[in-house]
Amino acid sequence: MALPSPTSAVSRRFDVCIRGAGVVGQTLALLLARERLKVALVAAPRPASPVPDVRAYALNTAARHLLQSVRGWPEEAEGEARPAVTPVTRMEVHGDDGGDLSFSAQDQGVEALNWIADVPALEKRLANAVGFQGGIERVAEPVPAALTVVCEGRRSSTRAELGLDYEVRPYPHKAIAARLTTERPHGGVARQWFTRGEILALLPLDGAQGNSVALVWSVPVQQSGDWLAADGPALAQAVQETSGSALGAMTLQGPAQAWPLELSRARRWIAQTPRGGVVLAGDAAHAMHPLAGQGLNVGLGDVAELARVIHEREFWRELGDLRLLRRYERARQAEVGAMGWLTDGLFGLFGQTDPRVQALRNWGMSGVDRLGPLKHWLARKAMGSVA
Repeated sequence: MALPSPTSAVSRRFDVCIRGAGVVGQTLALLLARERLKVALVAAPRPASPVPDVRAYALNTAARHLLQSVRGWPEEAEGEARPAVTPVTRMEVHGDDGGDLSFSAQDQGVEALNWIADVPALEKRLANAVGFQGGIERVAEPVPAALTVVCEGRRSSTRAELGLDYEVRPYPHKAIAARLTTERPHGGVARQWFTRGEILALLPLDGAQGNSVALVWSVPVQQSGDWLAADGPALAQAVQETSGSALGAMTLQGPAQAWPLELSRARRWIAQTPRGGVVLAGDAAHAMHPLAGQGLNVGLGDVAELARVIHEREFWRELGDLRLLRRYERARQAEVGAMGWLTDGLFGLFGQTDPRVQALRNWGMSGVDRLGPLKHWLARKAMGSVA
């Protein structure tokens, strides 16, 4: 899909065209509409799927405040009895040879370490907020605008058309995702296991005392196909065993899904065309391993920074001005690069099968657990705080 033809500023109906109407795109549209900008939100129709969406996002404090500021935070599931967002009051991380690390909201003096959000409920809440915002118009095709923001995800066609290089380094793993019912309540605890080079996370759902969890299991590519082909009881039993029966017996709620994992980034996040400025945000600009649960938080950080740069721009500067857009690019590339380096390093460390490396990493986990200041700093960074 090509960018729209050039048009004069007089005939242009929109200030900003956002290509991609997922969580990142809708949040940006709401932020820019507050600036009294006329926003076109390109929402491509989604094909109907017989398989329920099993995704769940871990959202930190910064992401929660941002979504609340645009009325996009799903305080409760609309039309549903079950909560759409579950506060995480404790995190437990287990190594493969006795290494353990834990964080608690009480120790940090906060309400929750982060929140696990049901993706369909989050998208629905944002869509409702967009519908009540007069400055946003949903369109089926891209329209001329002074600034185009690409939020189409990792396989963005617009980014490819513009020739913006996107470096992709695939991991030899895929993520298996599913929802499971557990024998015992999760108690608002997010649990993660690093074992045999695999990474398994169980994220709490349906409120503080719910009996439902979201599974994200990073496994070798060849193994992922076996688990997708396995029957529900076999997969549930494998998860139960890998997690040491921490939540008792488990039952799969529906079919498991899988997607490839990668470390990727665009070399340039901005471009100038005869039609106006272009910016990348979210997965269109970067992607990383989900082991730290920061993917969407980083994407929402992109749009928060872009909205801030636009809000603080000089009155005479156009939205598509390359110097303006470079302010956004510089600010985000540094932070995203650091988070990508961290997740990549952790994946490489826990993927090592050498017994000496295994012993060292488990010693390191337990050591961090005993070092109060370092542990506090890590917890605050994960929560999106600067203190």
